[in-house]
Amino acid sequence: MKESNAQTQVDVTVADLPLHCPMPSTSLWNSHPRVFIPVEESGEAKCPYCGTEFRLVKESSTEHASLSDAKT
Repeated sequence: MKESNAQTQVDVTVADLPLHCPMPSTSLWNSHPRVFIPVEESGEAKCPYCGTEFRLVKESSTEHASLSDAKT
């Protein structure tokens, strides 16, 4: 099931970049046009259409380890 577009704060990781809103997991029936969100510089950004706040979080060490293992 797709999540509602009413969510106001979303944590994202480097894997989600380049970031755009609406994200693939949001419902399309009440979405706005896709806009790219520049979260890389400050670590936080807000969608100008819906006001959703995005926060770039660092990946955990276990996620990093599994990504390293996948590359070898």
